[in-house]
Amino acid sequence: MGTAIPGAPLNLSRALTVARLHGTFNLAGGLWPMVHRRSFEAVLGPKIDRWLVYTVAGLMACIGVAQTGATADPASLRLARRIGIGSALTLGTIDVLYAPKGRISKMYLVDALAEAGWLAAWAATALNSRQ
Repeated sequence: MGTAIPGAPLNLSRALTVARLHGTFNLAGGLWPMVHRRSFEAVLGPKIDRWLVYTVAGLMACIGVAQTGATADPASLRLARRIGIGSALTLGTIDVLYAPKGRISKMYLVDALAEAGWLAAWAATALNSRQ
């Protein structure tokens, strides 16, 4: 297994696959509340500040577009990786800090698991000295 060092050399094929999959996940998650808010709230709980839901949704959609647009160029993949790690860390941290306190739905703990999975996937894109 590789390391999660941001500047580490990448397995380009694996990184491109993770970028596209993670980007699709983020794009779908961002579009969901904009396309069908009722189902989003049915799963993740009612939202008071809809403007905030739409703001975060738009940002997640943009992140997804950037990730899915990554090319096999190492610089492009490093950028997609930084965006992926940063977004997964941010979302996962919020999930585990606020869901147990009841500030957000416990369903966000499922998202925390998904975000941890994305972090593991991105870590697996780094080449280590044994590869």
